Amino acid sequence: MPENLSDGAQEPLRVLLAGGGTAGHVNPLLALAAELRRRDPATEITVLGTESGLEARLVPEAGYPLAVVPRVPLPRKPTPEALRLPGKLVEAVHAAERAIEESRADVVVGFGGYVSTPAYLAARRHDVPTVVHEQNARPGLANRVGARRAAAVAVTFPGTRLRGPGGTSVTGLPLRPPIADLVRARAEDRDGARRRGAQELGLDPDRPTVLVTGGSLGALRLNTTMSRCAAELVGAGAQVLHLTGTGKADAVRESLAGAPAEVAERYRVVEYLDRIDRAYAACDLVVARSGAGTVSELAALGIPAVYVPLPIGNGEQRLNAADVVEGGGGVLVADDDFTPDWVRTHLVPLVGDPTRLAAMGRAAAEHGVRDGAARLADLVLRAAGREPGGSGER
Repeated sequence: MPENLSDGAQEPLRVLLAGGGTAGHVNPLLALAAELRRRDPATEITVLGTESGLEARLVPEAGYPLAVVPRVPLPRKPTPEALRLPGKLVEAVHAAERAIEESRADVVVGFGGYVSTPAYLAARRHDVPTVVHEQNARPGLANRVGARRAAAVAVTFPGTRLRGPGGTSVTGLPLRPPIADLVRARAEDRDGARRRGAQELGLDPDRPTVLVTGGSLGALRLNTTMSRCAAELVGAGAQVLHLTGTGKADAVRESLAGAPAEVAERYRVVEYLDRIDRAYAACDLVVARSGAGTVSELAALGIPAVYVPLPIGNGEQRLNAADVVEGGGGVLVADDDFTPDWVRTHLVPLVGDPTRLAAMGRAAAEHGVRDGAARLADLVLRAAGREPGGSGER
């Protein structure tokens, strides 16, 4: 817990953030870190992660030290690999304990995934309070374990079944700073922000823009289905920015070979954008998987979407999009049903209906949380025994 200095002033808050492996864990972690630093630049932040996940690149780039722990996947069913789990977990907990000791953490915040379980166990051993944030509608195993003794439990979606000793707070997802900046820009001048985004990407600001994205790794179903409908989408007056995922662009470009010049011009194929906020700024409709980050960011921005949930896993992607879709802010279509015929029958008419798109955008915005980082920061500060000054939407 924080110590008092001789003049009565508190030492800087020291926070250990645990999360990694995927953007779904790393992005909200970095968003919280930025909010804590915004409130008090003296806040000391250490990130617990693996040496192979996205955090290995993104955390140092953001200016935070990374303490490495071994990657310990928790099996959902008995396997031969599970027999080696105890030894690996002990090693990871010891690494997390060293990080707590060296950072002198006042509070540990976990975002789920491989890193969080050893962080929660190590914090318990050192009597350091923990805060758990679950981004998905269906909580993962690590956060179900961590929530049992957490000082605070936060969830992105109201229907998430995860409860701590003191209950659960719906904070929404902490938005990474570029997305939070775009939220403010769209609130001040939505059309101006859209035109600037289109111009930065070399798109025509006077045409409706469809953004297709399957994330950094891409999504085969989205890539194949959308590229087969390029002529129909362009013929409906739209332009498409298709982010294929790393290493997937050539296959999409091959499917467009021989297309008329206008189709080739209006159907832009790019592997990946580091600044996805620019694509969000320019688009009128998104076709994407329904990861928690994607759903939360699009709702906060008031952008309608066609969500195609990942067909594997425990079904959390379908649940992530359920509320915003039920409220009219998006359309949900199963992976198997997302075919060229579906696109021609449903998506092409939607692109040509600006009135419906605008109504869907307003409905999405009603489900968006724009101050998730501030809400979560309040919980972290209270868990550490600090007053959460400087909270509120920004």
